[in-house]
Amino acid sequence: MQVPTWIKPGLYGAGIGAIALAVIGFSWGGWVTGSTAQTMAQSASQSAVVKAMTPYCVARSKSDPQSVAIMEEFTKAPAYSRDTVIEKAGWATLMGSDKPNSALADACVTALTPT
Repeated sequence: MQVPTWIKPGLYGAGIGAIALAVIGFSWGGWVTGSTAQTMAQSASQSAVVKAMTPYCVARSKSDPQSVAIMEEFTKAPAYSRDTVIEKAGWATLMGSDKPNSALADACVTALTPT
């Protein structure tokens, strides 16, 4: 069987086109791998949870019997350590969790800081 002479340039063109398509797709087309998509989804879901739970943190700050003392400590603390005060108070601990959520503490600090 004789292979036509146009097959070789056609295969080269298809290969180069596939490589160019992949490079353009991943660089500018918005294509991502499965692990990158999973990381993006986890980040978005955590961000949504923090956004939804920030009012809960603020409500806990208002209903806590120790609120006056904690808020006094909060206002005296430097800006970089205010999230630690919120975490120690337990206001950034999600229901059913043992540890405070640092992202929620940061959001709560932003919500509780007077502008």
